Amino acid sequence: MNSTMINIKNLNLYYESFHALKNVNLEIPKNTVTAFIGPSGCGKSTLLRTLNRMNDMISGTRIEGKVEIDGQDIYGENLPIETLRKRVGMVFQQPNPFPKTIYDNIAYGPRLHGTTDKKVLDEIVEQSLRRSALWDEVKDYLKRSAMSLSGGQQQRLCIARALAVQPEVLLMDEATSALDPISTLKIEELVQELRDHYTIVMVTHNMHQAARVSGKTVFFLNGEVVEAAETNEIFSNPQDPRTEDYVSGRFG
Repeated sequence: MNSTMINIKNLNLYYESFHALKNVNLEIPKNTVTAFIGPSGCGKSTLLRTLNRMNDMISGTRIEGKVEIDGQDIYGENLPIETLRKRVGMVFQQPNPFPKTIYDNIAYGPRLHGTTDKKVLDEIVEQSLRRSALWDEVKDYLKRSAMSLSGGQQQRLCIARALAVQPEVLLMDEATSALDPISTLKIEELVQELRDHYTIVMVTHNMHQAARVSGKTVFFLNGEVVEAAETNEIFSNPQDPRTEDYVSGRFG
């Protein structure tokens, strides 16, 4: 089994008085796709956003416990949020390109982190678009607005934008749920290619997708981790009857 990239220990998260995540203990392996599944409101997106401290922006949020990425406590005092967000990229449910050119969408992050050399930026843009399987479709139109792309292309652009700052971890929050089946398939194929280079954690409401693309699956219910195991185990031989009920479609 791959070594651990993310280690979550005794994690509790509260929104004001609401206990959203309850004593989560979880290891997420390096260079693997880990899928979070469970019914709506079960805590899977909340946990995903804990991994790059996006919940910090919600007032009244209180977090107890530890989240370590590659051995570093991301809630410790010594880690600037900009450094964390460079290491942990995120792709959201709705494609959200900047209202800039395709080129400037990709170059934005590297420029923010101090890269100004045009040749270097050109290389980063090309490499990121190749990695996101978009280069051949847009290479002749880099100065066009990103808003002119289709929804599926915009989502792959957002993946390329996340990859441009060379993260270690890529978070995907239902990244295909707003897309058509063909675009969804392209993103799934892309995820399979990227997993050799990145640790990918994806929230999905689509159990078939989790079964197709992930190596490890985590089932959540009411803010708790019910079961975490290799994906084929979760779907073919779950240990907890609640997991079995969910993956067999008896509830959720």
